[in-house]
Amino acid sequence: MTDERMALLDLIEKQADGDLVREMLAFAAERIMELEVELRTGAAKGSRSPLREVQRNGYRERDWDTRAGRIALEIPKLRKGSYLPSFLEPRRTAEKALVAVIQEAYVQGISTRSVDDLVKAMGAGGMSKSQVSRLCAEIDERVNAFLNRPLEGAWPYLWLDATYLKVREGGRIISRAVIVAVAVNEDGKREVLGVTTGPSEAETFWTEFLRSLADRGLRGVKLVIADDHKGLRAAARRVFNASHQRCRVHWMRNALAHAPTKQRCAVAAMLKTIFAQENKADAEAQWDSVADALREKIEKLGTFMDTCRDDVLAYMSFPREHWTQIASTNPLGRVNREIKRRADVIGIFPNDEAIIRLVGALMLETNDEWAVARRYMSLETLARVTDNPNVRLPAVAT
Repeated sequence: MTDERMALLDLIEKQADGDLVREMLAFAAERIMELEVELRTGAAKGSRSPLREVQRNGYRERDWDTRAGRIALEIPKLRKGSYLPSFLEPRRTAEKALVAVIQEAYVQGISTRSVDDLVKAMGAGGMSKSQVSRLCAEIDERVNAFLNRPLEGAWPYLWLDATYLKVREGGRIISRAVIVAVAVNEDGKREVLGVTTGPSEAETFWTEFLRSLADRGLRGVKLVIADDHKGLRAAARRVFNASHQRCRVHWMRNALAHAPTKQRCAVAAMLKTIFAQENKADAEAQWDSVADALREKIEKLGTFMDTCRDDVLAYMSFPREHWTQIASTNPLGRVNREIKRRADVIGIFPNDEAIIRLVGALMLETNDEWAVARRYMSLETLARVTDNPNVRLPAVAT
């Protein structure tokens, strides 16, 4: 078996009959994918079986770069979950970006001891600045094309969340806010729309970022879901004329910080009764009732609640089927954990461009995963919040 494998590799390297080799690889890849999908679904293609766990959902195209040349693959899609062939490298772009940022930090002399060890393990200690620049430019071209792509259609819900990373600036190490923008389109699919860095509390920063999204075609925003960043509320209203939903999870933490430690469980139980109401009117009435009850013993908490009722309950003005997703920034939790996990490897970024390179590459691959996943929201419920009356389920072929 080893001799046969070496002979095939020699054939590829010598480019002998390249078309034949590519056809062989394409055939083998197709068979591997069919077998893997059959294991995932529990039934062969086109067969009816009580053991079937999930239905197929067409194909998506992807190029596979091999030593024999580029091969066009048709990767099967599933109606539930996602599938990536075992012979492809997942998150290849993100891994390249991570390596590029580590090397950039190294050649600029600002890497930590752990990064030095990683560079030595990769055998990249002898790379020059020009070599690193070429590697970074290759990744930046793809990431920037993704982050600056035109946006089409209506996007009723827009999530914005900030993650803080360390970066070196003017000889000092500072904390930089990294903003990720995610929205749901008319097809019920989530997409990453943009990434930027800056001071998260400044209104001018938010206005500039939201206007950049609008200039690329972002339209139809009804609700912006984010934490209580100063200036964001005014910027969202000015650019999109949209309501602002303050993240309910973060608000709960802020509210409980006003209560004595021993009383927090009881206070949390009272606050949760607000969000258990069936409609917004009942929730507002319950909010006022709870605020008055808490004011007698915890005056600061009652005053705090008086200032933020409309922002925290804004999501209740939208379809109830969407409440779980739009009440907080929790849908971005996995995204932020992945950013932090990769950023912890680097420690200190050499500049803002390195942050955009790594985070942008991660968001590019996250966006690809969402593109082949099931709808985040149904078309029927989205039709009630979009201005497009033609949003409907696609016709079933007869």
